[in-house]
Order: sequence, then structure tokens, then C-alpha cells
Amino acid sequence: MAEPEQHEGEQDLEKKIEETRQRFKNEFLQDSTEKYDSKDVERLQKDDALVEGYLQWRVCVVDDALKMIDESFQWRKEYGVNDLTESTIPRWMFESGAIYLHGYDKEGNKLFWFKVKLHVKDAKTAMDKKKYVAFWLERYAKKEPGMPLTVVFDMTESGLSNIDMDLVKYIINCFKIYYPKFLSKMIIVDMPWIMNAAWKIVKSWLGPEAISKLKFASRSEIQGFIGLEYLPPHMGGTDPFKFSYPPLPDDDFQTPICENGPIVSEDETEIKEAEMEGKDALESSFHSQIAVKPKKVNFLENGMRADVNDKGDTSAKTKGPRKPLTTFKGPLLDVSPAEELSFGSTETEKKSLIILSNVTKNQVAFKVRTTAPEKYRVKPSSSCCEPGASVDIVVSIHGGSQASPQDRFLVMAAEMDNAGSQELAQFWKEVPKAKIMEHRLRCHVLESVKPTLNLLRGGPVETGTGREQEFNTAAWDDNFNFTSLMRVMTSNARMEQKLNTCLWVQKVLMGLVLVLVVLNLLCLRLLSAQQQPS
Repeated sequence: MAEPEQHEGEQDLEKKIEETRQRFKNEFLQDSTEKYDSKDVERLQKDDALVEGYLQWRVCVVDDALKMIDESFQWRKEYGVNDLTESTIPRWMFESGAIYLHGYDKEGNKLFWFKVKLHVKDAKTAMDKKKYVAFWLERYAKKEPGMPLTVVFDMTESGLSNIDMDLVKYIINCFKIYYPKFLSKMIIVDMPWIMNAAWKIVKSWLGPEAISKLKFASRSEIQGFIGLEYLPPHMGGTDPFKFSYPPLPDDDFQTPICENGPIVSEDETEIKEAEMEGKDALESSFHSQIAVKPKKVNFLENGMRADVNDKGDTSAKTKGPRKPLTTFKGPLLDVSPAEELSFGSTETEKKSLIILSNVTKNQVAFKVRTTAPEKYRVKPSSSCCEPGASVDIVVSIHGGSQASPQDRFLVMAAEMDNAGSQELAQFWKEVPKAKIMEHRLRCHVLESVKPTLNLLRGGPVETGTGREQEFNTAAWDDNFNFTSLMRVMTSNARMEQKLNTCLWVQKVLMGLVLVLVVLNLLCLRLLSAQQQPS
């Protein structure tokens, strides 16, 4: 029953997407084509994910989605969002370090930092600041489409002079209207009590669909949302990152390591050795199978192949990594999976498979990079793919490392016009950046299955395999820690309310004391006046 219902839901969504496009064309484009950027109109007609994002944010009500698209496209035309580049933004804005993207929260969402103390309200630069925010959002939307952001307002050492309510409202509208489904949560860190009234107004701007995403946290509570490795020292973290410009900060993708060391190294001292290894691997792989001219070049380990052959198809399913089910259609390569690599705790789940398929008529060079090269082993991390062929890349967790939602992988590809005449290392040094296809993959951590407890026997109930009998206490610890954290947060909120009440009572008492002091002084003056001889 579930599959037919899901199929009907997908068909219904496709109909609404087509209806939205047709109605936008008939009702909005006929009036005036000048109020929209042609690039946005063209993308709306081709990109299903864009239309789906507006529909889902408006609960699949086409009328509401159309209003949202109209307002969003007009804003993009007014601010010239499609043409925003580093050169169009004043350099001093980058150098201020007031806004930037860096790090991930515990759910794997990118962090969008606002250093409030570095902002000074100025009507003359208001438009430039809004374009600066749009620049960062558009840059991220192109690099990781559909991936949500966690906005962090760092209010440390900030005051009323740093609060620009017009800019705050603009930022909220960016996530409500212009970039639907982009907001994971908005965290206000270390907010002074004097600004409570201002943020009550902000809550009213968020609307019901986003009000649950607003979080207030102290320096200690923020660690419940963001790990120490991505928190600055003044929040109790260990992240040494300090914003500087140029260049713009980006994900720190590095060359992963294969079992025998780096396949392609950026270090000049390792380039020759890497070239020879890559060349030998390619020649042996292609020449050994030239007689049958296969459509697939498989780089799985020989040992694994032998093991699969000995044990049959059933063993292959349990020993090898799972085949991806989704595919990203790229201009040079089709990449499977489309969005994420999944890792778990079992031996099978510690490996994940990337399949690259060449859709061009030329040889395509590729390489895989990651933000955590010490955790993962990639084989091959760099090679070439023949026209019409595909390549299997095995990504495995190294040693006792654990996969994390913050980890990212970057697949880079470029077409080789003169196949065989260039060495890979030299090719990547010379290829223009504009000709490189990039596709990012996030990391998904599979949840461990909780075993059923046999309370009478004092042990876990026996199941089909030995792995299912392993007693996993990590999930129980996580639940306990989360419950404890929620209790602490609730207690802190109550204490904050009581503290605010005490501060208010203290102010009232101080006012009364001042009144009494003034009355006493008046009485003394009257007495002294009466005692003076007439």
C-alpha cells in the first residue's frame, strides 16, 4: 500500500509543478517580462527542484507559491542577484569579517555567521550590506543546492548601536521568501537582556512556519547545537579559524589517501611519484580488458573480487558496498549517488560506492577530495574515465574513525581534449577553473538498530546474525544526554525569567529609595530653614 500511495504523491507533485509553471507563464509573464531576470524565468521552466521548493514551503498551495515566486523574482532582478560577484561588493565588507560561511552544526548543516558587534547601522551602506548577504546566500545555493543553513547571530560584546532591525528583517525575508527551505535554524547567542524587546519583534516577523526554528542560547548552551571543533574560543570551542580576506573561506577539501598513499598530491615533491602510480594503474586496468572492450572499469580490490567469486552472489551483497540508487546528471559525468554517501557501524556500512559515468565523447579526468582526509580512504582518488564507460570508486572509513554529518566530498571532473598526451598532475595544474565540473556529496550516518532486550534472561534476544546480537549502548547514551540537555535548557529558561523579574523589582526598589532620599533631603532643608532666625 505504501508504494502506490508514494507513487500517487509523486504524480500529484509533478502535476502541481507543471500547473505552477503554466500559470506563471500565463498570469505573470504576459503582463510584463521586464520585471524578471530572464535567467530566473528560464531556470523556473527547467529546474523541478526550484518549483518544488516553493510549493513545499507553501504547503503545495499553487496560488501562494506563485505569489512567492513573483516576489522572489522581482527581488532578484532589483538586487541583480545573478550578477553578484566579489568585484561588485565593496572590498571593505569582506575585510570586516562581519558575515561569512564556515563550519557545520551537529546535524551537518553549514553555519552562516553574523558577528553583530562588527555591524554599525548606516543608511548610506544599507543597500550594499543587503547585496552582501545575497552574495553569500547565492554563492552557497549554487555550491550546495537544497542544503539548509544554520544562521548564528553572535551577539558577544554587542549593544543597541549594533542592532539594525531593517537588516534583520531583510535577512529573515531572505529565508522566508527568496530562499525557501534553506533555513535549518536561527541561533541567537549570548543576547544581552536589554535586547529582549527587539527580538520579540523578530519573532513576529518569522511567521508560524519558521518560529520553531528560532533558538536562544548562552555560550554554554550553544555547544548543544554546534560541536567544539566549529565553535570559536570565546564560546568555549577549539576552532582556530579567523576570518581573513582575500581569499574567501570555503570548505577545506583535501586529497584523500589510498591504501598506498596519496594518488594525486598537491605537494611538488610527490607529483612525479603520483603521476607514475596513476599512469601504471590506468595502463594495467585498460590493457588487461582491451580484448572484451568493457563498458565499466572496476577499481575494486582484487582480494574482494576473489572473495566474491568464491562465495557467490549472496556474499557479494554482504561484503561489497551498496550500489547507489540516485544519480546526479552532470555535463561531463553522471554521479551516483546524487546527494550523500551513507556510512554505518557494520563492516558493510563502513564502505560506500561512488559511480562515475562519462557522458561525453572524450576522456574525462576526475578526482575526489574530502574535508576529512584522515578519516577516509578512496580508491581511486584520481584517474580518467573513457567515453561511455563508468568507474567505481570505493570510499571506506579508515581504522577506528567515525563518519560525521559535517564531512563532505567533492567530485571534480574536466574533459581531456588530448587523451594520453597529458599527465594527470600536470593536467589539473593547467586546466582552467571554468572548465571544471564540481559536485558535492554530504555524509549521512546510518542509525544503529537498537537490540530488543530479554529482561528475563538478562541479555539481548538472539537474532539471525552475530552483528545483530551486538549490544549497542551509544543510542541509549545519546537519548539520555539529549534528555538531560533539554532539562538543563528548560531550567536555564526558568532561571532567566526569574532573573529578569528580580532585575525589574530591583529597579523599582532603587527608584523608591531615590524618592525617599529626595524626600529626606527636602525635609532636612525645611527644618534647617525653620531653625534659622528670622
